[in-house]
Amino acid sequence: MSTASHGDNGPEPDERRQRGLKKMSEVYGWEFSDGPGAHFAVTADHLFADIWSRPGLSIRDRRLLLLGALTAQGLFDIAEIQLGAALRNEELDAEQLREIALFLCHYVGWPAGTTLDQKVGKVIAQERQK
Repeated sequence: MSTASHGDNGPEPDERRQRGLKKMSEVYGWEFSDGPGAHFAVTADHLFADIWSRPGLSIRDRRLLLLGALTAQGLFDIAEIQLGAALRNEELDAEQLREIALFLCHYVGWPAGTTLDQKVGKVIAQERQK
């Protein structure tokens, strides 16, 4: 079936999945392969193939927004993944990550910003050991 036969439904499902997997690999800095289930499908096909791939914001811009949202929600384990990816992908350096944590202290609360700063320190140390 060609993309044209889908009408307004967008690209072939396999093409969309491949775009999503490629963007996931770009965002996180490691290779992603296809996964099972509806949750993975929505993550790859919608979140990464469509949302992370939209024009107008860079991956760095999206990562900054995501770090703020994750910190505000107290989701520090997920923030740690984002911090590591930002550092590995050279979107943000150690000094900038520290500055983000300090900045967020003033908007999401000192405990949350401090916890993010601790995660920053952990990620920096891990990356330096590689």
